[in-house]
Amino acid sequence: MRFRAKIVDVGCLNHFTRTINTITKLTKACALRLTVDKLYFILNDRVANGGVGMWCELCQGNFFDEFQMEGVAAEHNEIYLELTPENLARALKAAQNAKAVKIKLTNKHCPCLTVAVELPSLSSSSRIVTHDIPARVIPRKLWSDFSEPIIPDFDVSIYLPALKTMKSIVERMKNISNSIVIEANRNGDMNLKIETELVSVTTHFKELGNPPWVSGTGSQNSTQDPESMAKACIDIKKFLQFLAGQHVNPTKALCNIVSERMVHFILLHEDVSLQYFIPALA
Repeated sequence: MRFRAKIVDVGCLNHFTRTINTITKLTKACALRLTVDKLYFILNDRVANGGVGMWCELCQGNFFDEFQMEGVAAEHNEIYLELTPENLARALKAAQNAKAVKIKLTNKHCPCLTVAVELPSLSSSSRIVTHDIPARVIPRKLWSDFSEPIIPDFDVSIYLPALKTMKSIVERMKNISNSIVIEANRNGDMNLKIETELVSVTTHFKELGNPPWVSGTGSQNSTQDPESMAKACIDIKKFLQFLAGQHVNPTKALCNIVSERMVHFILLHEDVSLQYFIPALA
């Protein structure tokens, strides 16, 4: 089982760092799945039991100048690790002016992701700062717990307004209520609502647009009245955590609502996709 990768391009390094910073804001611990073509950061907190879920997918060719890996076996050419993304973010923070960053799987008393940062130096010899990030190898019998989430059959799918705008609205709402209702219809309308015994506040968004979905990638009820609102009440802190954690600046952001059950967010960038699942409150 081997893994080593290298980033030289500054733009790629900054983009990778922003992606890791986003993941750090969303979870304290996650699984890292390594394949020949892609890296996946996975949080499986059992949405059915009230936990959030995350699936972040990166194409390695868009980030790394060199990428070599050998999985646990020829027929299972993958590696699954459990790690704390904040430790990786800290290591990358020291790499902002680096000439190169190397990441490899090592064994130093325990399995580690070792990040070697080559820094520019005034002398001919370069300085190398090394960070050893502890990781746990996830055995193959548990790999099925980290399989790709199935996009749910949703009642409404809608493009999101600017995430910064939503964040500033939800930050004010969280001072009033612990929960928020997200509702949307197939006419491109979306509302964020909080209701308490003392106050009711609603923010309306119009003409957001509804994504066209290809058959087999999730579906929505075609018999539904376009004006009819699908809604789910979710934990406002979990929603704000998702909005506040965004460093990736997606080209597309959308939301799928499974009425009274779940809100599923998808952020798309050229070379990163992030899915985030927040279960509805009972």
